[in-house]
Amino acid sequence: MRRREFITLLSGTVAWPLAVRAQQSAMPVVGVLGSASPAVYVERLTAIRQGLAENGFTESRTVAIEYRWAEGQLDRLATLAHELVARNANVLVATGGLQAVHAAIAATNAIPIVFSTDGDPVTQGLVSNLNRPSGNATGITVFSASLTAKRSEVLREIVPKTKLFGVLINATAEQAAQQARDAEEAARSLGLEARVLETRSEQDF
Repeated sequence: MRRREFITLLSGTVAWPLAVRAQQSAMPVVGVLGSASPAVYVERLTAIRQGLAENGFTESRTVAIEYRWAEGQLDRLATLAHELVARNANVLVATGGLQAVHAAIAATNAIPIVFSTDGDPVTQGLVSNLNRPSGNATGITVFSASLTAKRSEVLREIVPKTKLFGVLINATAEQAAQQARDAEEAARSLGLEARVLETRSEQDF
């Protein structure tokens, strides 16, 4: 995720409901739902705090930030999301993969949700339309999965004599199957062979 884009998104999306609801509560609440441990999200958490600060909100002084970390246990996300809803969070930030975003969306259709993704949020079922997302979720995407064909073309230019290239995919990601299909289709269009390799943990590397 690009840090500047995340800060900009948070400044415009998170601060707005907080400013509105701050009139109803002594201290508004931002709920952060992450699929891994906090150590993984140091940069994102810095971006969240900076985005809030740019709109006059300081953690523990004018805004409370409630954190819920699944620590890699994705089956806990639904429970953690409901905990943040029960905490009456004014806005939810879902990070660390589609599972976290889907858990937040399933937990509430009223609290604003901010997310980031590397795929098409429409086909991923996060929003109904890119221009007019509707619902209570919004976010940013870098469409990295859709760049598979372009990456293949660049690889071919760099190594013109190659006939085979490897594609490393996180098999636990919801978009893993689509990424594999995109890689194989891109390879065929260039007369190449793609060998898809799956990873499920750091040890697999």
